[in-house]
Amino acid sequence: MSATREIKVIAHMRTNFPTKFGIPRQSGLIDCLKGIIVFEPEYRNPEALRGLESFSHIWVIWEFSQAVLETWSPTVRPPRLGGNKRMGVFATRSPFRPNALGLSSLKLEKIEIHPELGPIIHVAGVDLMDNTPIFDIKPYLPYTDCHKEAVGGYVEPLEEQKLKVVFPEEWLSNIPPEHREALQSVLANDPRPSYQKDPQRIYGLAYAGFNVRFTVAGDVLTVCGVEKLKKDLNED
Repeated sequence: MSATREIKVIAHMRTNFPTKFGIPRQSGLIDCLKGIIVFEPEYRNPEALRGLESFSHIWVIWEFSQAVLETWSPTVRPPRLGGNKRMGVFATRSPFRPNALGLSSLKLEKIEIHPELGPIIHVAGVDLMDNTPIFDIKPYLPYTDCHKEAVGGYVEPLEEQKLKVVFPEEWLSNIPPEHREALQSVLANDPRPSYQKDPQRIYGLAYAGFNVRFTVAGDVLTVCGVEKLKKDLNED
């Protein structure tokens, strides 16, 4: 009989990704992607963060809130392997696991004391969807968390392919300047699933309140449209 434990949501991550499409595959891949951690009322005590400001990075434990399943499979198909090869679920970072937990190492930029929301943690290098539930936060300890001799297993030979982004001015001008660098970095990292290679397909990426439409042919991504989303992701 499996034991169960209650785990409390202490905060939520706010980011510019209203859906999971386009989110970097791992944390820290795009430094200019920012987010803020907003605590639940019960945990808005600044004393709980005393000393955290002295660290450069933090670990964030969170929930794959769109991947919570009643059952689980011992094997999954990692997108990075083309979606065809099965690996053991505990040998992957797939969201489809017995406990839908994610782990991210994020750069701590600052801690702000908000008059209504209490302490807010500003982070960079995010790989979380907007409003992701957070279960815990811990400081990153370089002397023990960094393993220079670590081996990356079957993932190590896989190189991250950067795309050349063609973003015509007629569409780029619709994006607020403060979001352009991060958006173009997301596009350059190829937001498509690894198994989708159709050059005729038009994809849509929701980011910072906009739907960005694009195609990919070879190693060139071309933006072909930008439209305002009906509801901005930062509006509650």
